[in-house]
Amino acid sequence: MKQSILDKYSVPVPRYTSYPPANFFSPSYTAEQHRRAVIESNSREPSHISVYIHLPFCFQMCYYCGCNAFLLTDKSTAAKYVEAVKKEMQLIFPMLSKNRKVSQIHYGGGTPTTYSVTVLKEINDLVFSEFDCIKDPEIAIECHPGYMSEEYWATLPEIGFNRISIGVQDFNREVLKASHRKPSRLEIGEIIAGLHKQKVSVNLDFIYGLPLQTEASFAETMREAIHLQPERIVTFSYAHVPWVNPLQQKLEKTGLPTVTEKEKLFNSASGLLHEAGYRSIGLDHFVLPEDELYKAFREKTLHRNFQGYCTRRTTGQVYAFGVTGISQLAASYSQNTKDIQTYISQIEKKELAVLKGYALNPEEQITRAVISSLMCNNYVSWQEIAASFQTTPEKVKATLHYDEKKIHELEEDGLIDRDEEEIRVRPEATPFVRNVAASLDKLMLHTDKQFSKPM
Repeated sequence: MKQSILDKYSVPVPRYTSYPPANFFSPSYTAEQHRRAVIESNSREPSHISVYIHLPFCFQMCYYCGCNAFLLTDKSTAAKYVEAVKKEMQLIFPMLSKNRKVSQIHYGGGTPTTYSVTVLKEINDLVFSEFDCIKDPEIAIECHPGYMSEEYWATLPEIGFNRISIGVQDFNREVLKASHRKPSRLEIGEIIAGLHKQKVSVNLDFIYGLPLQTEASFAETMREAIHLQPERIVTFSYAHVPWVNPLQQKLEKTGLPTVTEKEKLFNSASGLLHEAGYRSIGLDHFVLPEDELYKAFREKTLHRNFQGYCTRRTTGQVYAFGVTGISQLAASYSQNTKDIQTYISQIEKKELAVLKGYALNPEEQITRAVISSLMCNNYVSWQEIAASFQTTPEKVKATLHYDEKKIHELEEDGLIDRDEEEIRVRPEATPFVRNVAASLDKLMLHTDKQFSKPM
């Protein structure tokens, strides 16, 4: 893309992992509202249950991290915390219909693997004891390979995990050192071979835009990733948000790639992955052609929730447990408190630890569907959205900030193609799909919220 276009659209916009974005959630949203929303969710679609468990502790804090994570300094607090997570599950599960099935379990962090496999098994077993699962549910965990033994890796499939996300970030040791990231304890190839032998699917996660990365060095990292043949390779764009995580300021001392340099990193990686037979979906995922995510993308039915990209088969309403966990229900969001001691205290008193949330009105639910279609499938059909809400394409557009002049500008700048029926994001403009979504979002008209840049 032309430098002028890169500069024009490299502006802060929401990541749209939810709509509205989480920084629009309100502290006036109460625990009682969440309780009612959970009960109401039994009669809403999707009917499946997606369980998210947030285990926020880390052995070491990586400078690039934008997650809600805490340095593990007190093992007794970590033990009390995980007991509180199980108690929170025991508060929510009785509200859910036992006719519903679990389609996803996802562990995020922090670093979930700071806990022993025994603890992870106890949590999984708690879910399995309460609900049946769909056929072939996705049971996934994010892993930091810097601390995990061969026995730990081998035990994860035995306790139910069938998808493992390995946070490599970069194979270049100097890049990892500059980012304060510990490299893998074992050879990544040995880890993948062992997991594949146990019929486990593997994601390798990387970040582009880190200090010391060059087009040549990141291309070498991608070649090594391709050689290992994981089912999915994910190239996250580093989001520089030092107002969220002050540790990121340390990266500024080493220096961060420019917008142009980041585009070269992504384009080089994308080219190598496509040449090797991987297919791109969404913002940052590359999958093998037989992957069900790619089939869903081709059929324009790819979906996304706080767990990441998923198919209609595995998607569910998300019930989140742990500090900062965000439950993503049919018509509302609820986020737990960010303070660990407050969370433990409230749960021990059998209170829901709700910090803030958001109830979507009917118009916002339509906007969410439009933005979700763009973010997942690089496409929106006005007729399809209208049909799903039993309305007309004209009324769908009326719920949005549909500015004909702005839409024409996006087309002229090479981000989209469009006609009367639909908008299609051009493949080369995928990194800027967030900009296209934001252009239709009424909440972006007058806001003082802070966001990261797409590049």
